[in-house]
Amino acid sequence: MPSKFVDPSSLPTMTFDWGVIKPLVATDNTEDAEVSMMHVILLPGKGHERHNHPESDEILYILAGEGDQMVDDGEPKRIRPGDTVFIPKGAFHSTLNTGYEPMVILAIYAPAGAEEVLKTLPDYQEVPAGEAPVLNRG
Repeated sequence: MPSKFVDPSSLPTMTFDWGVIKPLVATDNTEDAEVSMMHVILLPGKGHERHNHPESDEILYILAGEGDQMVDDGEPKRIRPGDTVFIPKGAFHSTLNTGYEPMVILAIYAPAGAEEVLKTLPDYQEVPAGEAPVLNRG
């Protein structure tokens, strides 16, 4: 049931070969959301391959870890906790965790909805609310 208050433990977790995403604010769990916010964890040595969001701007705020961020097919730049990256609508971009620990990111989409395409990726699996995702090495 959509709400204005979000309890992360009541939400499913999106899992991928490269990490996990908790959709904290999304069109299917928050009342009248015009933006969405994802809690993203990239495993060491893993990342998002080059892609774009034709209908949404994206803002990345780095909470932990470090990596390389490419925006608009430019040279990758080093990103660390406290850094913010603005990715304009339609710009191709990628993120790679280059550190030894998980990289934690808040990703905001405006307008909301760009997160729905994640459910179509071949390695997408959903872990029900309250269950911990299994992370594999290798």
